Amino acid sequence: MLEQMSQKDNQLIFGRNAVLEAIKAGTAVDKLFVAPTERKGSLGRIISMAKEAGIPVKDVTVQKLDAMTGNQAHQGVAATIAAAAYASMEEIWESARKKGEKLFLIVADEIEDPHNLGALIRTAECCGAHGIVVPKRRSAGLSPTVYKSSAGAVSHFPVVRVSNLVSFVDEMKDKGVWFYCADMDGQTWCQTDFGGHVALVIGSEGSGVGRLLKEKCDFTVSLPMQGRINSLNASVAGGVLMYEIARQRLAIQAR
Repeated sequence: MLEQMSQKDNQLIFGRNAVLEAIKAGTAVDKLFVAPTERKGSLGRIISMAKEAGIPVKDVTVQKLDAMTGNQAHQGVAATIAAAAYASMEEIWESARKKGEKLFLIVADEIEDPHNLGALIRTAECCGAHGIVVPKRRSAGLSPTVYKSSAGAVSHFPVVRVSNLVSFVDEMKDKGVWFYCADMDGQTWCQTDFGGHVALVIGSEGSGVGRLLKEKCDFTVSLPMQGRINSLNASVAGGVLMYEIARQRLAIQAR
């Protein structure tokens, strides 16, 4: 029997048999939570299978699992299930090819607030982007909160998870994709040419785009800041830049 419960941000399954069967069935598991108990037998098998499937494994205390599961019998393991399935880059490329368009990709670097990620997905879908890429670690997953914040856009918009964004950039550059980092001290957003295959990299409000990832980008683009606060919400900044890319692609001229 599958033991499952709803929480504010996630769908949880817990108990060794439930989690094991979910992984075996190829369920879109966001993260595995494991308490520091004996890790041989079925629990060791669960951890091994999760790692093979690329599922992040997080060590937590028994008390944490108790709180997550409402003090039910979790047997030292729980997992969060994505509200929607993840896609592959092949699917995103195919979507662009079918439309006869250059690739328009969003890369979300460590955006952990599910509301912000959902808002980014919603705007990206509306402005004609082909997909969004998120890291497996230190990022919000496709939780019910992300689904709701995207106004259901997750159902129509491909989201890809990768193990390492820096390596991903290298791989995409080999395929002719240009990377544009949204950050301070860059060229003006409306004077930047977004022609060709475009990947727009958006970082978290707290730390912005990571240093190594920023160094890998081809361009840095900035929005003018006239107030006392020197940063915008990630989804707001991303929205402005995404629609500039859409404007250029639609050849809309300002009067």
